[in-house]
Amino acid sequence: MRHNKKINHLGRTSSHRQAILSNMASSLIKHKRIFTTTAKAKALRKYVEPLVTKSKEDTTHSRRVVFSLLQDKYAVTELFTVVSQKVGDRPGGYTRIIKTGNRLGDNAAMCFIELVDFNENMLKETKRNAAKTRRSRRKSAGGDIIRTEKSVAPVEEVEAPVEPEFVEEEIAEEQTVTEESQEENKAAE
Repeated sequence: MRHNKKINHLGRTSSHRQAILSNMASSLIKHKRIFTTTAKAKALRKYVEPLVTKSKEDTTHSRRVVFSLLQDKYAVTELFTVVSQKVGDRPGGYTRIIKTGNRLGDNAAMCFIELVDFNENMLKETKRNAAKTRRSRRKSAGGDIIRTEKSVAPVEEVEAPVEPEFVEEEIAEEQTVTEESQEENKAAE
C-alpha cells in the first residue's frame, strides 16, 4: 500500500530536494524550457504551478512568498512581469512535459518541461486547429447539394529586379582591361 507517499523524494534529503526544485524553478522561469528527467519534471510541476498562480496577484506579500521559495530576485521579477501577464487568463496547467526518450548513460527517462504559453510552435498549431469549422452545404430548390468553391484572390506577378547601370559599366571596364592585358602579352612575346 502506498499511503502518504504523495511526494517523490528523488533520493535526496529534504534540504537538497528543496534546493534542486528551487534552482530548477528559477531556470524554468528564466529560460521558459528546461531538459531534465521525467521524475524531476513531475516534482517540479507541483512546485512551480502554485508559484505561477501566486504571481497573478502582484502584491508585496505574494512577491515575498515567491522569493522565499525561489531565492532569485531576477526569476521573481521575470515571473511577476512577463510570465504572469501571459498566463493571466489561464485557470491552471501552466507547464507541459514532453517526453524525449531515455538517456544513454543510465537509461533514465528524459523530457522537456516548458511553460505552455511561451512555445510559439504549439500556439500556432492550436490556432490553426481552432480556425477549422464545419459548414453545412447549401441545398438547391430541387434538393440537390450545391457545393460552393472558395474564391481565390489573383496572384500578382512580380517583375524581376532591374540591374543598375553601374553593373554594366563595371563589365565594360573589365573587358577593356582584359583586352589591354592581352595586347601587352603579345607585345612582350
